[in-house]
Amino acid sequence: MPAASYIDPRTGQLYPLDQPRWCSDERTPLLVTPGAGISREDIDSGTRSLWRYRAALPVEIGKPVTLGEGCTPLVQQDWGDLRPFFKLEWFNPTGSFKDRGSAVMLSFLRQIGVDAILEDSSGNGGSSMAGLGAAGGMRVKILAPASTSPAKIAQVRAYGAAVQLVEGPREESEAEAIRQSSQTFYASHNWQPFFLEGTKSLAYEIWEDLGFRAPDNVIVPVGAGSSLLGCAFGFRELLKAGQITKLPRLFAAQPLNCSPIDASFKAGVDTPVAREVNKTIAEGTAIKNPLRLREIIAALRESGGGTIALTEDEIVAALRRLARQGLFAEPTSASAAAALEKLSAAGSIRTNETTVAVLTGTGLKAATTVADLVQ
Repeated sequence: MPAASYIDPRTGQLYPLDQPRWCSDERTPLLVTPGAGISREDIDSGTRSLWRYRAALPVEIGKPVTLGEGCTPLVQQDWGDLRPFFKLEWFNPTGSFKDRGSAVMLSFLRQIGVDAILEDSSGNGGSSMAGLGAAGGMRVKILAPASTSPAKIAQVRAYGAAVQLVEGPREESEAEAIRQSSQTFYASHNWQPFFLEGTKSLAYEIWEDLGFRAPDNVIVPVGAGSSLLGCAFGFRELLKAGQITKLPRLFAAQPLNCSPIDASFKAGVDTPVAREVNKTIAEGTAIKNPLRLREIIAALRESGGGTIALTEDEIVAALRRLARQGLFAEPTSASAAAALEKLSAAGSIRTNETTVAVLTGTGLKAATTVADLVQ
């Protein structure tokens, strides 16, 4: 395999990895050139974290920034006629799946000399970047919407990160971060491609959890799409390496109140489609204009999966049901559980199939809100 590079998926332009970069020269999003995948023999079984899959990374990381992220539980429970597996990503160190991407991205950036970062986030991404940044001895500044859950902001501040609250919708925090990127490296979990190299560990881990088999279906709450794209990249590498015989179907769960991916997928296009946007309790997926929409739609089509848009009542019902089964998820996560029933009713997933629903974050991040909803 040739050495890995950044690649602009729209033009094919390549950029070297040893130069700190978060976008192309034309300020478009980049990816890392695809990896060859690994086999079970390449797993570092003596390491209990996502770093057991470090052989799948595009570069060797000498000294990882790590808090033991990864190796989260996979729990099977009854859900109506289904017996899905719930992947409990809130067991990551800062309480969400974002730690997978943050650990790998910050490890790589620190290795090439970056010691201070800027990030914009509505909550979990900021908490994750602040926590892993603290573990790596890096200076961190987080820009977040002023409407972000206070518990999430408190967590960011506890790690010692600087916080700037930005008035206006979620996208204004990103715009402000980009304006400040000339002073501090913009380590965006949406823009910097090494974040996706971390989230692809989710696919490798599910494969290992299931006895080195791919599930039939994976359901993920999707806003910017980093967990879904990570799964797509990881399972694609496993298929390339001959470790699985087919890709699992990937399903993107979104709140109907903010569902741009569902709108585009249902319209049969990979460009934005107008759909009304309203406030949603699933704040972690409230992203009106996903940066990697084209890649998300392509991943869904390639896997034979699809999208599902959920009403607020459906999300709340799933949140309550999860809690009654011992799973204290944040509202955003409950979208994946809510999707189970609707996808089953539509015949998109079946009782005899292996289905994994990814619960991305803990209810402790929004404890007051969840407590009010599950009464």
